[in-house]
Amino acid sequence: MQLARVIGTVVASVKTPGIEGVKLLVIQPLDRHFAPVGSQLVAADAVHMAGPGELVYFVAAREAAEAMPNRFVPVDHAIVGIVDAVETLAGNEGAASRARPAGEGRPASRARPAGEGRSAGRRR
Repeated sequence: MQLARVIGTVVASVKTPGIEGVKLLVIQPLDRHFAPVGSQLVAADAVHMAGPGELVYFVAAREAAEAMPNRFVPVDHAIVGIVDAVETLAGNEGAASRARPAGEGRPASRARPAGEGRSAGRRR
């Protein structure tokens, strides 16, 4: 798994069978200091909740296809989680304070009170 920031969306009016209804998002992979690394990628949103500006983690290759509702579909990258916080062990400072700096990340309209889980009040 690798961390990334969602930086955009992809609109596709025609999709291959098995990925109809799956949101496609543009992500920027990040290094351990949350700096952009490598090229931007298109990833399928396997959690059905990720959006622009969010910190996510994704998988690639066969694991991406396995993460989708219909297994073995032709996707190279899939978002499999949304990061709420990052904590590091003592001696590894730097990354934790940059996970979601004040004013960044989730827009205010999507913010949740502390302790309220991502699935609270949602049906699958």
